[in-house]
Amino acid sequence: MAERSTAAVDVADNGGDEPLAAKAGKATNDGTAQAEETEGASPETPENPRGHDGGRTRSEAVPATPDVHSGHKLADRYRLEECVTRLDGFSSWRAVDEKLRRAVGVHLLPANHPRARSVLAAARSSALLGDPRFVQVLDAVEEDDLVYVVHEWLPDATELTALLAAGPMDAHDAYQLVSQLSHAMAAAHREGLTHLRLTPGAVLRSSTGQYRIRGLAVNAALRGITSERPLRQDTEAIGALLYAALTKRWPYESDAYGLSGLPKGMGLIAPDQVRAGVHRGLSELAMRALANDGATASRQEPPCTTPDELAKAVAAMPRVLPPEPTFAAQPVYQQPVYQRTTYQQGTYGRPSTHPSSVSQPVLAAPPAPLQSRTGRVLKWTVSALLIAALGLGSWQLAEILLDQRKGSDDTGVTQPTDDEKPAPAPPKPLTIADATEFMPDGSGIEPGDVPNTVDDDSSTAWVTPRYRGFANFGNLPQRRQGSGIIVDLGKVQDVRAVDVDMYRSGQTTAVFAAGPDASSPSSSADFPQQIVKKTVAGKTLKEELEKPVRTRYVLIHITELPADGTGGYRGGINDISVLG
Repeated sequence: MAERSTAAVDVADNGGDEPLAAKAGKATNDGTAQAEETEGASPETPENPRGHDGGRTRSEAVPATPDVHSGHKLADRYRLEECVTRLDGFSSWRAVDEKLRRAVGVHLLPANHPRARSVLAAARSSALLGDPRFVQVLDAVEEDDLVYVVHEWLPDATELTALLAAGPMDAHDAYQLVSQLSHAMAAAHREGLTHLRLTPGAVLRSSTGQYRIRGLAVNAALRGITSERPLRQDTEAIGALLYAALTKRWPYESDAYGLSGLPKGMGLIAPDQVRAGVHRGLSELAMRALANDGATASRQEPPCTTPDELAKAVAAMPRVLPPEPTFAAQPVYQQPVYQRTTYQQGTYGRPSTHPSSVSQPVLAAPPAPLQSRTGRVLKWTVSALLIAALGLGSWQLAEILLDQRKGSDDTGVTQPTDDEKPAPAPPKPLTIADATEFMPDGSGIEPGDVPNTVDDDSSTAWVTPRYRGFANFGNLPQRRQGSGIIVDLGKVQDVRAVDVDMYRSGQTTAVFAAGPDASSPSSSADFPQQIVKKTVAGKTLKEELEKPVRTRYVLIHITELPADGTGGYRGGINDISVLG
């Protein structure tokens, strides 16, 4: 295979799949590989850990990979720069979008390729998802006897393969990995999309710590992979990634992705039995996701067969906190060692006690300073000036103290000035007892996802469906008043600030508070107190009030959604924090 740049985000190759490379045969100098199709059942591989065929076509005639080269342009816009994969009649490239002046990735295959139609369909379905937790498909085109798929290129992201090569993850990083992946795949499955090739090379971690999944639906289509149990296969793949993150071992007997497999003949053993110090709850969670063909978790918990079940199991666990920061010990100060001089040794001004062949001259001691008549006059003059200065300072200090005492006697009580007033304490997050969807017309959107907005986890969210044609929720009659989230503080409290993490920027949003005597408010009229004026919010919406508002219920009201880049409009909320 051609050598890949450090910034490569090759959705097709996924970090060097060893079994596929073995199938590819011997590579030529330009990185091309001839795939050898075999008959019969496939061996046990990382993408197919149990040795089943998985629905992959074995006898299809694969046409030659398109003969393109660096510098070739697609649609007079995408300039191919570097080939990172060439396999099974398709190739993957790092390219430049000359119109938007940004790096992109491109998958390229001939239009008569037996998988061309399925690749186009998978890419277009993936593009409609518009979820930022996935590497986005930007274009899918059939043109000039070629089919090509354009996707995001993330130069600042790191493959999970590289992260695992450095060693096992700590418990907090592994917790974030399984939480974000399970929630993302659960959202994809709700839209009817599966991955079927979720390997360490398909997972990226950005510089902000956010995990992103690449190749949703497209990776499997490029290789003709299908499955009779796609939900179970994706769930087991997440479990394998968690297992590898905890142990730096692949949970099957074969080595893969730079990781050693388990010892032969031992079967599937729990991560905390493979490596000491593994978090017990995460170890059991990995086993529940991997539980298959007789393998069970150590506490006999039921297996997780879908990403949604796995996400709920993660949410039911006690949150794994990040490790305490460690500080380097300060070096102990040591008294510097100086070379003793002759003066320090006590021989300055008198003969040395050590015998010497050359006599040393004896130097006379210097005269005492200021012993002359002029020196004595100068000394007395300076002394007189110092005494006068001390007397003047004492007199001024006594006058100030007397004035302060007089003012104290006149007023009786010292009044604090404006500068001495204590500053108010900064707002603190209030406990949110409950959250519900704002449904002024009685019709909900995604009420089951509302708890995601108050779980202090930015990787989960309440997300609207995609609306076509109009930013005001598709101009539907039941959405004339928009939607949003109502949070219940449990009791009437002083609200001093709100902090909302929006699902994406560009949503027209306002924040209101119900009256102190309100009970179960559900319409706009029940929220007369405005906290934040209607505005086009960015990624966050923050506001600190000059005067607290007394309320129990706070409404984050969304009336217009931003465009999602696919001709539709979509929005939502990640997290809500109310401060008092």
